[in-house]
Formats: sequence, C-alpha cells, structure tokens
Amino acid sequence: MHEIALVPHARLPRAHHDRHVLASTVDAFGAAHWLLSERAPEPGGDLHPFDALVVSVHDGGAVETTELSAVRSRWPKLDRLPDGGFVVASSRDRRGDEKSQVQVFDALGRETWTFPVGDAIEHLLVDEAGDLWVGHFDENPLGIRSWSATGQIRWASGDVPGAGWIMDCYALNVSGTSAWACPYTDFPLLEIRPGEPVRVRTNSVRGAKAVAVHGGRVAFFGGYAEERDRIAYGELTESSVEPTDAALLTRADGGALGRRRVVARGSRVYVQEEPLTEWGVLDLGA
Repeated sequence: MHEIALVPHARLPRAHHDRHVLASTVDAFGAAHWLLSERAPEPGGDLHPFDALVVSVHDGGAVETTELSAVRSRWPKLDRLPDGGFVVASSRDRRGDEKSQVQVFDALGRETWTFPVGDAIEHLLVDEAGDLWVGHFDENPLGIRSWSATGQIRWASGDVPGAGWIMDCYALNVSGTSAWACPYTDFPLLEIRPGEPVRVRTNSVRGAKAVAVHGGRVAFFGGYAEERDRIAYGELTESSVEPTDAALLTRADGGALGRRRVVARGSRVYVQEEPLTEWGVLDLGA
C-alpha cells in the first residue's frame, strides 16, 4: 500500500505552549482554533466556571486571540461562528444540565446564549450559515441533528429510509450548509442538503472516523485495528460508493501517526496529533 503524507496546515504559536489545550478544531472557512486554559481539569473534581483563551490561526498565518468568560465545560467541543463568536459544548451531559451544555459566546467573548443538545457529542461542527451540526456516539443514539445558534432544532436524522440504525455518528463532514456522514451500524454514506431528501449510498468501508468529498470522489480516513491510518478512496454513483484505491496516511515527515483528532470539511481531512499544537491536512481536491 502506498503512502500519502499530511501537509502542514496551522500551528499554535509557541508563546501559548505553556497552556493546556482543552479543545481544538478547524472551522468552515479553514481557520484553526485552540481553546486553552491555565491548567488541565482535575480528575473527579468539581468544575467551576473558568476563563479560557481561544487562539485562532487563519490562512496566511494571521493570529487572533479571544478571551472567553465563565466557561463551564470540562471536556469541551469548540467551533467558531461566522460572526466571529464561538460555540463551546460539553461532550457529556449525564447530569441533565439543560441550562449550559452549549455556550454561545459573541466576538468579544461574552456568553450570549445557552441550550442543550443531548449527551454523548462525538462531533460538533458549525456550517457557513452559523448552524450547529451535532453527531452523537453510541451512549446516546440520537443520530445526527442540526441546531440554530440560539437552540432551535433545524434538522434531525430520525429514521432515514435505507440508512439502517444510526446508532453512532462515526464520521461527519460539514461544508457550506450541507453535511456528509458515515454512521454505525451499516456505514452508509449520507448526503444531507437543506430542503432535500437525504441521499443514501451503500458503502463497504467500515469504521472510518472522517470522510472527505470532492466532485464524484470520496475518501474515508481511519478504520478498525490495523486500518486506523488507512485512506480508502471511492467513486460516487447514484446509490453506492464504489471502491477504487487505498493508501496509508502518514505525518508530514513520513512517520506513523499517533493518537489524533480529526475534522472533515468538504474535500479536506484535518488531522491533529498529541501534543495538539499542529494541524495537518489531506486535500482530496488538491
């Protein structure tokens, strides 16, 4: 199997390396963001509201910082809104704290809205219109849903004909105002566009953690066991994904990938390894 190396995308400025990385992501417009705190949360300790810093690195390398006041999430998800504000969401909501699971901050770092979206968040991605797409993992099989930035539900997967049981949203890609998903248990490729029926394509790739789409081509990243670094390529037909090729994804220097986070946006899969200070990218459209 041939190898493909990630291309460096964004790096957390060294001046901020003394802080703890709580969360990081790449937004709908390609900017990278890190949510930083003075120290790591204490295991088992009570969580009190704390101030946090978001460091944003834009295309071209411009750096921006935003201070957020009274963050309440211990294990947060992060993304940026098109108006310059931020969304911070607690991935776990086992206590049913419906008042503050999702916190919306304005561009000055002030909390403007809170609402719940449900426990067990695997993915939280904001689209170019400012709506939040949430995919859940199997401890709360709610599937995939979309919300406004003020907490109104926009769309819910429910029972999608032909998709099987959407128990766990393994892979989610949000680009423009549309989404692509590859959920457990049957791993179909779902194409979700506003105002249109969900298009379901059968798919033989199992366990992928990210999916990228460009034109009629698709790439799945990840899998079970020895396939965790696999890139599986395919062509889209009206009703299926037809496999075409496979490769092994490596670090930019050619080394094997370690523990990682992934974010998928359109034709791109962004990968971040520990210590979570750099993002690399694989671009299917390059």
